[in-house]
Amino acid sequence: MRLVIARCSVDYIGRLTAHLPMAPRLILMKADGSVSIHCDDRAFKPLNWMNPPCKLQEAEGQWTVTQSKTGEKLVLTIEEILHDSAHELGIDPGLVKDGVEAHLQELLAEHISTLGDGWTLIRREYMTAIGPVDILCRDHLGGTVAVEIKRRGEIDGVEQLTRYLELLNRDPILAPVKGIFAAQEIKPQARVLALDRGIDCVTLDYAALRGIEPENPTLF
Repeated sequence: MRLVIARCSVDYIGRLTAHLPMAPRLILMKADGSVSIHCDDRAFKPLNWMNPPCKLQEAEGQWTVTQSKTGEKLVLTIEEILHDSAHELGIDPGLVKDGVEAHLQELLAEHISTLGDGWTLIRREYMTAIGPVDILCRDHLGGTVAVEIKRRGEIDGVEQLTRYLELLNRDPILAPVKGIFAAQEIKPQARVLALDRGIDCVTLDYAALRGIEPENPTLF
């Protein structure tokens, strides 16, 4: 990961245009090729970003980040660099889930047909370069499906699944790969974001999966 703190302005050029005026900003360039621009609030959410694969071109006073597939650009006008460092983080071991999430994953993998008749499990904890996908399976038509499981489904979970799908869809053996965001409770904002990205949402009934009051999840 490369971490840069700079006084800069940022212009997005793509499906629309957006401008961030000159100010001190944090620029993160990750090993997966993503670039994100942050300020000193808004928690983890970036002001602007570019998903991989990207190409960074550095010139005096101006950096241009180009999305290789779509041609979208982030143009950073650099007035002053305050900090520039690189750090090797290595392979992340992935998020350690709490007991309920881990048990939900185990139960859903064991009863993958809960998602639909004819569905089959490929494997749990399918490893990618940025961490393991909870469940990789095939639907009744033989298509590959990646399932991300949360106890409470929020926007960060959708973002996590989106990153997994971007990587999995580069594999010609697996592609095309669809996504399912599964949780006991899914926040409305997360559901809207998931559906906008073509990801299905499944509400899981923990008791039903454990064999109490058996019933199918609701698929939206």
